[in-house]
Amino acid sequence: MKAGCSQLYPLALVLIFNICFYGSYQLSELQVCKLCSGSVQNDTAVGEFCSSSAGRIGGRCCLRNDNTTDPERIIGLDLSNCSLTHVEDLHEASTALMIDLSHNPIVNISDTAFQGFIELNYMILPGDILCPGGNTSWSKVEVKAGDRLCQGQKSMCNQTGQLSIDCPENSLCAPYGPGFFECSCADSYHGYKCLREGEFPALQVFGPLGASTVVISILLWVTQRRKAKSL
Repeated sequence: MKAGCSQLYPLALVLIFNICFYGSYQLSELQVCKLCSGSVQNDTAVGEFCSSSAGRIGGRCCLRNDNTTDPERIIGLDLSNCSLTHVEDLHEASTALMIDLSHNPIVNISDTAFQGFIELNYMILPGDILCPGGNTSWSKVEVKAGDRLCQGQKSMCNQTGQLSIDCPENSLCAPYGPGFFECSCADSYHGYKCLREGEFPALQVFGPLGASTVVISILLWVTQRRKAKSL
């Protein structure tokens, strides 16, 4: 009975580590909602969008209000009137459909700030700031009441089977945010420039990683046990 329990300790440690890591990830996911004080107001663009989407307000974010495995999913971000001068890293809100950055003295937006924002469909910016990716990345761009509106993110991939001349052979093109695309290997291809055909050797690649995680967990447990005995 004791031997069976001792075998469960490493597995329990791995489980606890995963839970703690996931919890810390969820916490960091919400930090973007606290970039400035206040919360989303009902009469703002993001507030109205959140209400129509049956979302819930959390600081400067509109969160999906359901019981899925991703309850903290950000669908709207309102950082208007936050005295922002630079926009460099908002990746925690990469699932947002709407972002409002209006009424900020922005002087620079990083070229990669919205890389990976594949669902972003509506942006409000100060009138003198260009839409991410340029006008060609959006179906409609207009300046209204001093704000620049970017609507309907366009795919950077062509429409002939989602292939792109910029992707290597045996790969597919997929949107990756305003002005960006990514290339992924087609079925049965993998490796550098998708030149290798056949199934990806997942066991050979990830097997040692999983084993090393277990070994580290066991060593940590043994170390803690020895310290406890020495006290």
